[in-house]
This record gives sequence, C-alpha cells and structure tokens, in this order.
Amino acid sequence: MTRTLVAGIGNIFLGDDGFGVETARRLTARELPDHVEVVDVGVRGVHLAYQLLDGYDTLVLVDATERGEAPGTLYVIEHDGRPVAGDAVPAIDGHRMTPDTVLALLDTLCAGTGGQPPGRVLVVGCEPASTDEGIGLSPQVSEAVPQAVRLIEELLEGGTPAPVRAPTAEASTGGETG
Repeated sequence: MTRTLVAGIGNIFLGDDGFGVETARRLTARELPDHVEVVDVGVRGVHLAYQLLDGYDTLVLVDATERGEAPGTLYVIEHDGRPVAGDAVPAIDGHRMTPDTVLALLDTLCAGTGGQPPGRVLVVGCEPASTDEGIGLSPQVSEAVPQAVRLIEELLEGGTPAPVRAPTAEASTGGETG
C-alpha cells in the first residue's frame, strides 16, 4: 500500500494563511484510509522536510495559494518536480518556508541521506482574502474549508491521489506550489 502524507501548512496568526492548518485539523476528525497520515505542520517547514524522509509515496500540501481568483476558490495543483531557483541550497527561514522551499530542502536532504522524495506532490490551495496579521479565517476561506476536506477525501479515494475537479476547484498541472 502506498503511503500518503497530507500536510496542512500556514501561519494561523496571518488570517487566511491558516487555511491549511484548519483544513488539516478538520481532516484529523475524519475516517481516512490507514495509509494516509494527516499532520498540522503550521510554519514548521524544516520539520516537514525531515518527516518526508520517512518515505511517503504521495504528499498533499494544503495551503493558502494566491493565483488571482476570488477568495475561497480552491485549487488542485500538481507539482511537476522542477526546481524553482536552480540547484542552489534553499535559504532556510523556519517561519516562512514556501512549499517550493520545503521541496528543495527535501531534495538536498535526500541527496545527502540516500532517501527518496515523494513520487507525487499535490497542492490543495485556497485563494486567501487577507493574510494580514490577525487570527481567524475570512468568511470566504472559512466556507471553503469543508469543501477542501471533501476535495482531499476525493483525492485520497482509491489509494493513489489524482487531481479531480470539484465545483470550486481548479485542476492544474502547473509547476507552481503556492
């Protein structure tokens, strides 16, 4: 059986940036397949990179994702594995690591340890209304959280996550992760 890690990332002190954390919290209350692990990573991107060394076939990142659509719009983005800024070692800022930075760090760690990164990386993103300082999600993003939970459950059906289209989701195969 394949191993899948669903990781909610974001900063709950920056409004809608807490989308991934809240979605992961709600997913932990759901009955998911045994091969799926859900974690609230928050702002601990370095921790996530090290956890991925434990060997996961698929990674589903859940994060606020700005792509210019209406707040609350959900996206499914398949990361194509291309490095974003060449082969340089990523700058590590433990509190502001983007998904691309986490994946670049993971590649560096795998090269040093002989580990393997996940074969597939999906991002379930939500267009934020505001990432200004403050606790709590905007009404639009708060309403998108249960839809994101259902979308992730659909992605996890059948053992191998695959992009699907939901009423408020955009399926994309672009290389962007957030």
